[in-house]
Amino acid sequence: MRVLVTGASGFVGSHLVRHLVDTGHEVIALARSTPGSEQAGSEQVGVLTVLGDITDATSLEAVGSKLNTQNSTVDAVIHLVGIIREQGNATFDAIHVEGTKNVLDLAKQLGVKRFIHMSALGSKLDSESRYFKTKAQAEAYVRASGLIFTIFRPSLIFGEGDEFFGDILKELVSLPPVVPQIGDGKFPFRPVWVGDVANAFTQALTRSATESEAYDLVGPHEYTFRELLDLMQAALGTSKQVVPVPLILMRLGVPVMQILPKPPITQDQFMMLLAGNTGELEPITDIFDLELRALPDVLPDIVKA
Repeated sequence: MRVLVTGASGFVGSHLVRHLVDTGHEVIALARSTPGSEQAGSEQVGVLTVLGDITDATSLEAVGSKLNTQNSTVDAVIHLVGIIREQGNATFDAIHVEGTKNVLDLAKQLGVKRFIHMSALGSKLDSESRYFKTKAQAEAYVRASGLIFTIFRPSLIFGEGDEFFGDILKELVSLPPVVPQIGDGKFPFRPVWVGDVANAFTQALTRSATESEAYDLVGPHEYTFRELLDLMQAALGTSKQVVPVPLILMRLGVPVMQILPKPPITQDQFMMLLAGNTGELEPITDIFDLELRALPDVLPDIVKA
């Protein structure tokens, strides 16, 4: 199949593109038009890079016209683009909601029927988290699009190049003299390996049972936040004291942190941590053939990257 992938140069996208090519698919990688991006991915066999901005409908219309003019038939679209921090014009609404609407329009312009969408575990229209709320709004547009869709809602995704374990949690454990634990640290997570995410997306392209379905993508083991801190310390080879920070202090302190150029945690990320991020494993193992790699097996390589 020839598959157009948005967010192809990102963390999940780079792993997915390699997996698609390795399994015999051709990839059209949609890259944002930035200085130097003209060559992004152009040397990879089986990958054609096109430039476009999902927040700019006119930009995507030009992409569609170019591909149609070149008779570059597209069989499916996989939409991955998302952000966990807002910065300037890159807001949750602009990327998750308007961006998804624009990519759906591009799919229709290309005559694509198959649309696979990456949402997030915990997405709800009534969520206090704007990240989760806008992800749910995007899901609603996908469901109403008339396209044959599959929606994936991954938990925390781990692997080489990930931002949560390789950046946020690593800094939380390694930078302060003690390790701050939010509240009692009991909120649960079920992290999923990026290789399993790429595999599930790829398998969904050709499995009719996945059409018009939504799946929570989770890993084989559930961990509390405290257990994640302990796993990170083990991977880093440290044994600092873990100090619980009462939630009342966190609720007061996190908003103050937002005045920093890059706060260690955003208000939205704080709410997402408190909500936890877990789900049942069986629904995906009934449908997909996955390796189900566990976090402790991969974490040492992540922190060394």
